[in-house]
Amino acid sequence: MTEPRTPSPRSKPVFVVLAGILIVLLGIGIATQVRTTGTGDALDSARPADLLVLLDNLNRREAALRQEITDLERILSSLEQEGSEAALEEARARLYTLSIQLGTEPATGPGVVLTVDDPRGGVGSEVLLDLIQELRAAGADTMQIAGSNGETVRIGVDSWVTGAGGEITVDDRRLDAPYTVTAIGDGPTLAAALNIPGGVVDTVARAGGSLTVQQFPQVDVSALREIEPRQYAQPGN
Repeated sequence: MTEPRTPSPRSKPVFVVLAGILIVLLGIGIATQVRTTGTGDALDSARPADLLVLLDNLNRREAALRQEITDLERILSSLEQEGSEAALEEARARLYTLSIQLGTEPATGPGVVLTVDDPRGGVGSEVLLDLIQELRAAGADTMQIAGSNGETVRIGVDSWVTGAGGEITVDDRRLDAPYTVTAIGDGPTLAAALNIPGGVVDTVARAGGSLTVQQFPQVDVSALREIEPRQYAQPGN
């Protein structure tokens, strides 16, 4: 996985931010939420094989994030006991990595820019969700999606997509076609994953649209997500 460029240290105390990241990760539910309304792709109508794949993906994601939380807790404990500069730098690096995943930091690196045209209004939420999941599975570090109406949404671990073709909503924000998806990662790997036979490119075509993939040595993912304020959790001793 390609590491985005690391920013300069912030003045905000790293311990406070690390604690906030931990609380957010625990509160997210450790899975991408998918909301569908009247599009025929509800979970109760999905095939058993599809449900097994979805469950396996969620379990893998949960395990990965739980491991990251465990690692971060260990780093925090080390900082409290030793306070070494090496541990502090490690904590900063981990903080930035988790911030990129949460979508609270801008990122720059090699990647791809995808353009999804939908002249017939047939590219629904399930198609865009497949695209997002395929990019994640192929190793994308982070991504954002923009509509022709000027709205841009950073995709986070708790992002959701809903709506039929021409009425796409991502995280409560309406996006009009054509859509532009910018993803940071290994360009050839991401492009190959989308172009496999029967993959996302073919799915978009079957829906009456078209998907073009461009690789670049550097792309910018600048849209940011806001961390929801915690309601009940408080830092422990």
